[in-house]
Amino acid sequence: MAYEPQYYPGATSVAENRRKHMSGKVEKLREISDDDLTMILGHRAPGSDYPSTHPPLAEMGEPECSVREMVEPTPGAKAGDRVRYVQFVDSMYNGPSVPYVRSYAAAINFRGVDPGTLSGRQVVEARERDMEEIAKFQMETEMTCPALASLRGATVHGHSLRLPEDGVMFDMLDRCRKEGDVIIMHKDQVGRPIDKKVNLGKPMSPEEAAKRTTIYRVDNVAFRDDAEVIEWVHRVFDQRTTYGFKPEN
Repeated sequence: MAYEPQYYPGATSVAENRRKHMSGKVEKLREISDDDLTMILGHRAPGSDYPSTHPPLAEMGEPECSVREMVEPTPGAKAGDRVRYVQFVDSMYNGPSVPYVRSYAAAINFRGVDPGTLSGRQVVEARERDMEEIAKFQMETEMTCPALASLRGATVHGHSLRLPEDGVMFDMLDRCRKEGDVIIMHKDQVGRPIDKKVNLGKPMSPEEAAKRTTIYRVDNVAFRDDAEVIEWVHRVFDQRTTYGFKPEN
């Protein structure tokens, strides 16, 4: 029987959603074109070649290395792409994902990534074309709701404020707006105006967001209601604390 990893404990919908995100088995909800993605990331002009930091690996003539021979380079590493980033911010009001879960999802499902989890944001650094693959995957699936998650490479603050009347997360740089029944992005992730509006799709309804979220909340699925999660959190805390005292046995 094939072994299937168990990425997260728990029997609640929040625990199940975390397992889905970590395993990469998420539902695709929308389409974002490559040019639109490039435009809102803001690292290069849509349709332009990927800038490189070194020649393609096949042309470099590197010395023999058994590890290098065993590990297939990612497309970005193989081509010599520069390293670039994508950074997400998730609303605390039943946003579909959370920074740590996004980091786990990137590290488990993609190679050559450097995920970082900060106070209320999550960044992934990788070779540029590899990073774009990760960004597209997260933006097109249930890991992202365009009203409750956004790309913010700068001035990320405001995700923890209450949602305005239209349900779109506060953004000091006003990168996203609701127009009609869809969310559009008219600036890139660092707040620079772009040539056209990018349609990010319809936002989730409050009911759908509550069903898909990976956030424990007392007014939805409370953390204390998931007995298995509490058991494992206590176990990890106890073992880390015990190890901190350097027990002899």
